[in-house]
Amino acid sequence: MRNVWQELSGLLLPVACAGCGRPRTELCAACRAVLLGGPARRVRPSPTPPGLPAVWAAAPYENAARAVLLAHKERGALGLAGALGRALAGCVRAGTGRLGAAADPGGAGAPRAAAPLLLVPVPSARSATAARGHDPVRRIAVTAARELRRAGLPARVLPLLRQRRAVADQAGLGARQRRANLAGALELTAAGERLLRRGLLRHDRVILVDDLLTTGSTLAEAARAVGEGRGGDREPSVHGGCRAAVVAASPSAFEINRN
Repeated sequence: MRNVWQELSGLLLPVACAGCGRPRTELCAACRAVLLGGPARRVRPSPTPPGLPAVWAAAPYENAARAVLLAHKERGALGLAGALGRALAGCVRAGTGRLGAAADPGGAGAPRAAAPLLLVPVPSARSATAARGHDPVRRIAVTAARELRRAGLPARVLPLLRQRRAVADQAGLGARQRRANLAGALELTAAGERLLRRGLLRHDRVILVDDLLTTGSTLAEAARAVGEGRGGDREPSVHGGCRAAVVAASPSAFEINRN
């Protein structure tokens, strides 16, 4: 019901750009370009938490990008999921390269249809989802998967992870405190465990997705949970392991990666 009222209010009340406040548009061209105007880039926080997979992001988490993400996540501006999902889709494409098609094992050289990319949203606490009235990361992931399919890249959203214990609010915590707070907090769902046991889940097709990367602790924990479910303890990497995509990352993660 809350989602219905949110959508109706967007039709009845004056609209302003979520990124800069420009009137009569939900997202102006300039703020849209912040999210969609450039190529996704590899990002890496410092210090880098152990087990963090390779991560791609669309924009630094500042100014318009920060405002748009917060409007969608905390203020229920659900119409922004389209632009945010397209930005995430660009990050998935950048992170997967040419994985959309696989070589023919028979040696003919013609590409064959590949298994779909599996976008695995980082789960939110149930209390947070209930308070917001929606699951922002899953909503963005669904939009991203749809955008990827339109571009000819098979993709689907697969909620493989869940929280198995409560965690403290991350706001105000440093990198080391966040790692301790999240250690062992995630696990595979029952459906995810069944898929892994039956060999139906290719680890190199898994793309962990989130709206934001700050210290990397959340994505590192998500990668650990997926890898642990696979029965191996190898550290995730670009080759043979899961990857990750986020809409935005802390500005320092971009600067560090350039060096």
